[in-house]
Amino acid sequence: MTTEQIQPIAPSKRTAIVDMLRGWALLGVVLMNYTDLFYLDRDFKNFHPDFLTNFLSVFGNVVFAAKSWTMLSMLFGYGFAVLIKNVSDKGINPVRFFTMRMFWLFVLAFINCCFWFGDILKDYAFMGLILLFFYRMKAKPAFIICMILLVLIPIISPLVNRIPSNSQDIFTGMFPLYHSASLYNNIKFHLVGTYYSEMISPSYTYTVHVAMLICFLFGLCAQRIDFFSRLEENRKPLKRIFWWSLAATLFFNGYSLLAQHYQWTVGKYYSTIYYKIFSTMIFITAALCWLYINGKLKGFFRAMEAIGKMTLTNYMTQSVILFFVFGGVGFGVGSTLPFWFYWVLPLSIYIIQVCFSKWWLSRYNYGFVEWIWRQLSYGKSLPLKKQRA
Repeated sequence: MTTEQIQPIAPSKRTAIVDMLRGWALLGVVLMNYTDLFYLDRDFKNFHPDFLTNFLSVFGNVVFAAKSWTMLSMLFGYGFAVLIKNVSDKGINPVRFFTMRMFWLFVLAFINCCFWFGDILKDYAFMGLILLFFYRMKAKPAFIICMILLVLIPIISPLVNRIPSNSQDIFTGMFPLYHSASLYNNIKFHLVGTYYSEMISPSYTYTVHVAMLICFLFGLCAQRIDFFSRLEENRKPLKRIFWWSLAATLFFNGYSLLAQHYQWTVGKYYSTIYYKIFSTMIFITAALCWLYINGKLKGFFRAMEAIGKMTLTNYMTQSVILFFVFGGVGFGVGSTLPFWFYWVLPLSIYIIQVCFSKWWLSRYNYGFVEWIWRQLSYGKSLPLKKQRA
């Protein structure tokens, strides 16, 4: 079968709740990425946060920090399973097709790394190839592997943290490039900074990618049982997930507060931080799904769906804006403004992107970057502009 016979999934056949969840996760991503720059090169010896700073910081850490990229990772695993099924049903070699798709995603990731050292696309491109080892797997064995990794990750994390590394020190030494008025130096900071702050950092290279694989497999399991596409039928399991994940969220967050207050050292040998992250992410996902099937906040969900259909375009746009606002080559804001600014700006950008996404999708089939990626993946020209009825 030739590439002319392969078609991406039609926009009308997409699962709405999945796009809505992507839209929510993108909100957390832009908020946490922008607030990261507030702390990037701050002098903490003379840092005295006020009440608003403390409140926003705690709220962001509880609701968004690490919960957004784990949610996107789960949805990536779900989308992977949907795509593999779509391609396999048409008689196409799914390994060859998805490998090429991940190659082009890595190209896009390289471009995004020039503007943002915290890029996540490179990880999806790499881990997407690892996920190919599981593409034939059914829900039950995939879930068992997911649970085994979930049991192991609290042991892996402390062990990895003991691996000596000076990558973060090298990254910190690159801050003058970040403040430079040179375009070359700013791009070098983000591109090389990606390598030192993430790619060779042991805690990121090993622990984060194990966590990402857990989320991928969880999303794959959800697709195998048609969880999101049959959400109304899964109302009872959804409620159980909601209440159990809420209980786990309260327990692990409470345990974290006690461990911090009493300075317990058990975290050096057995860390529950990812249990706190996963339980909160699943609770938020279940809560949003429950609100959706109950017909609540319809306008909110429509907005989330619109921006979620253009996640890649909006994510890369956020990186470019970040580059020119905070770096020395642009406005040079850096970490000089009050903390609330690092919330107001990304929220404003996100609201504008919601409005733009609605306008764009009323006229075009895909987001612009999604359109380019699809054409490269499928090896054919795809219509961008919608046909008039």
